Amino acid sequence: MLLVAPFFALFGLFGVWPVLRSAWLSFTDYHATDDPVWVGTRNYAELFADERFWQALGNTATYMASVSVIAVVLGLVLALNFGSNSRLHQWVRVAFFLPAVAGGVGAISAWKWLANSEAYGFFNSLRTALGLEPARFLGDPQWTMPVLVLVGVWSVLGYNLIIFVAGLRAIPQELYQAARLDGASRWQQLLHITLPNLRPTLVYVSVTGMVASFQVFYEPYLLYGAVDTLGGPLDSALMLVTYLFDRGFRQLDLGLASAAAWVMTTLLFGLTWLNLRFIGKEERR
Repeated sequence: MLLVAPFFALFGLFGVWPVLRSAWLSFTDYHATDDPVWVGTRNYAELFADERFWQALGNTATYMASVSVIAVVLGLVLALNFGSNSRLHQWVRVAFFLPAVAGGVGAISAWKWLANSEAYGFFNSLRTALGLEPARFLGDPQWTMPVLVLVGVWSVLGYNLIIFVAGLRAIPQELYQAARLDGASRWQQLLHITLPNLRPTLVYVSVTGMVASFQVFYEPYLLYGAVDTLGGPLDSALMLVTYLFDRGFRQLDLGLASAAAWVMTTLLFGLTWLNLRFIGKEERR
């Protein structure tokens, strides 16, 4: 206990105390410059009456569902086609996994150039070469979610690919050999052997991907953040975390921001509960 006491002291100071403090602040009127004043559930009522909050929640849900589904499906397809130990397949996996290593501000800055609304943006250069008019990828609300989903899928696809390859290699090869002897086609092997045995991996990748997508911040912040707004054109890029950041650290309404954080935490707990529930079912089986 003496050896682990420093860890628990730091964990309590920088982990437990801020969480408890934010829970208390969510019931106060606190603007950082004055002392907190208890207001009960007024912050939550104001939060649920704010149209920007509901738009942020809708944008986050759309982004989470789109990225999760597309990244899981493409990751599985790539794993099925590039999962062997051949040198070519190894290099393909390395190429797809690079975004997970080289992501961050630099990668998003590159995407900001690719999707730049001016004619020198890479995507607009391709459109011009094809005889099409330049599109306002970062200025048109209709393009906001496709651009964000594209960046989100690109950033997690390699990770999903590696996890699926590991899951595929854990399936006993004897099952496929027996199926081939019985005349099963590749499609039948996929439906009756691969997918049932890969179900725990599918559940893990899907739910953890949903949780990660739910907390998206720096992609919309770097691509669409501006001096006057963080939500992009018509708040089409406003996510829950950017909404929280805007209310708490730009408007200094820390009480309402704490309430938003706890609503988000509750939703994340729900996703985590789904994760544990489905994995628990698989383990009991």
